[in-house]
Amino acid sequence: MDKLKNDASRTYVYGPVPSRRLGYSLGVDILPPKTCTLDCIYCQLGATPEKTVQRKNYVPQDIVLAQIQDVLRSAKHIDYITFSGSGEPTLNSGIGEMIHKIKKMTRIPVAVLTNATLLAIDRVRKDLLEADLVAPSLDAATQALFSEVNRPHDSLNIADIIQGLINFRKEFRGQIWLEIMLVKGINDSAEHIQKLKDVMAKVRPDKVQLNTVIRPPADDAAQPLTFEELAKIKTFLGERCEIIADFSKHEQQPHETSLESAILTTVKRRPVTLSDMAAFLGKHPDEILKHLNRLLDKEQVKRVRHGGKTYYEPKKTP
Repeated sequence: MDKLKNDASRTYVYGPVPSRRLGYSLGVDILPPKTCTLDCIYCQLGATPEKTVQRKNYVPQDIVLAQIQDVLRSAKHIDYITFSGSGEPTLNSGIGEMIHKIKKMTRIPVAVLTNATLLAIDRVRKDLLEADLVAPSLDAATQALFSEVNRPHDSLNIADIIQGLINFRKEFRGQIWLEIMLVKGINDSAEHIQKLKDVMAKVRPDKVQLNTVIRPPADDAAQPLTFEELAKIKTFLGERCEIIADFSKHEQQPHETSLESAILTTVKRRPVTLSDMAAFLGKHPDEILKHLNRLLDKEQVKRVRHGGKTYYEPKKTP
């Protein structure tokens, strides 16, 4: 209980931010950073300190819903209200109730981005049934590759996860967009792509979305495929498959320092909160925070408390 009270000042809602898949997406983050069942080698948020499969109410639900309501009152354009963020959102045992209450607030569709690891659990699948769109990820069709790419919690088995996806397709009436993150030389072999295609035939997603490692990964061993390589795989997987990897953004921002420069430019205009920066820059707060911490270590920015909020501004040199 004390933990939930202490979290009351946190911002759980960010955006709406432009999303290549979802248009203008209002992000809802219902986990402490970084709470996940996996420790994927490609994760842009860095390593998972401690993997977990424990479901519980990690954050105060009433405050999350109040923050969503505040944004809805602002009349900003929102295409989706999206559960995503600091880890695996289905770890929050209150996600089903939150989706139900959001559907009573607004007609804006609700999306859930999930790594699919808990869909083998009946309760988790039931919690997602009122969503309009569920975008699960599946990077491996074998336990060996699942372990190599996703570095899962010891209790997780890829066969159970795949069966959970199959069961969810039978129960869910909304859209399922299956995302596959391909890592060069690891899960992109012709043999493995065929296994993934066999799984797709059983899961029957409405879309299959191919991605690759564009942003700086948790492990430098995770390297991207080229657009041409993805295009060949797309053709093999069939007409429901599309490429969502943003190569143009990758070309425009080849260095990790570019985001730090954008943060510095933002804070030089005026003091801003973490959620402000996430909205301005179209990034998740955890990604912004990772770079902010580096700038704090380099003494290029500083934190300032005002009116119960934390602002960031440039650190003035003597």
